[in-house]
Amino acid sequence: MRESTKIHVHDLRLGMYVTKLDRDWLDTPFIMQGFLIEEPEDIDIVAEYCEYVWVDAEVYKRKGDSHSSDVGTASQGRSQPYQYQSDLQEEHKKAYKTFRHARTITFDLLNDIRLGGSINTELAKDTVNDVVQSIIRHPDAMLWLSKIREESTYTSDHCLNVCVLAVAFGRQLGLDEQELEKVGLCGLLHDVGKMRVPEEILNKPTSLTHKEMALMKAHTVHGRNLLLAAKNVYTGSIDVAYSHHERMDGTGYPRKLKGAGIARFARIISIVDAYDAMTAKRCYSPAMTSTDALKEIYAGRGSQFDADLALEFIKTIGLYPPGSLVELYTGEIGFVFEANPDRRHLPKVLLLLDQNRRERDRQKVLDLAFIESGELSRQNLIKQVWPDGSFGLFIKDFQDKGLSLKY
Repeated sequence: MRESTKIHVHDLRLGMYVTKLDRDWLDTPFIMQGFLIEEPEDIDIVAEYCEYVWVDAEVYKRKGDSHSSDVGTASQGRSQPYQYQSDLQEEHKKAYKTFRHARTITFDLLNDIRLGGSINTELAKDTVNDVVQSIIRHPDAMLWLSKIREESTYTSDHCLNVCVLAVAFGRQLGLDEQELEKVGLCGLLHDVGKMRVPEEILNKPTSLTHKEMALMKAHTVHGRNLLLAAKNVYTGSIDVAYSHHERMDGTGYPRKLKGAGIARFARIISIVDAYDAMTAKRCYSPAMTSTDALKEIYAGRGSQFDADLALEFIKTIGLYPPGSLVELYTGEIGFVFEANPDRRHLPKVLLLLDQNRRERDRQKVLDLAFIESGELSRQNLIKQVWPDGSFGLFIKDFQDKGLSLKY
């Protein structure tokens, strides 16, 4: 077992790997029990919760060797990172219209397939392109909207959400616009094969029998065949529909591919697909919080998921993604409205309930970044993330009412 060295947080440097904290992991917002210090902001976050930490002794001796862990970069494509091109409130208005239209198109597209029709690939591409443009301008608007779900339209909502999340993930990875359109299309079409699975199996509230599970798993084959028959389809989407349930250790299906045998876009969609499924309320399981879902992805890195991509996805989503229902130490409750790119642990929160859990007279956005300047008390730090619907608060309800945002 590798040795660890106890150091003060002020001695943390980029490239060090933290193995232990001076408090219980559950008392902190850290998703992983062990993480690499990659950015100066990572040190700031640790310092908020700890005085001393333990770091990998060998890494401590090298002080800054960023290759000391198995965390590699997954970025390819653009030489320069994307910059926000619009104000979030402005983008939110545009994105809401885009998202509503995309939901309708996605539902109709899948329903046509269920009724025996062919895949309208041009309509699918146009839908994805609209999503890509919004996410390039400002990803948080679409990420907020991807939290809106209906149990009755789970499969189509899931396909659209995987599209949105895949494009946001690709943006983080530095994919160029053309690649974002491709990975988004892979996300939108990854589950088209489920339109060939009986609805009573898709919506069964109890465990599937062996025969039913075999029929469910066959959706990967159905998806491949449907896309092979489609006109002008991106060929990568065929592979993703067929391979998004393969696992890095070779225990997935349908072909038990292993490691390098799984294409990169299939690895990306595998992670995004699992995350969206875990954070959705299903007829047979409650929704996980984003934090718990990311812990599952972290635990599955290297076995179920590509290790490097899993870590990059965790970085993309962050501790408190837009749309997360959070409780502050003050007792107030609200939804995370926008991430602060340089202070991911201090987002902007749309407050809905006061300290006594009563509905506020007016909605208000609290920018937690002001905690650092002392303009806000540390009592305004986020204490806990709750599943959507807790305290009777559903993100869809507040989106439908319209957001009156006051800073």
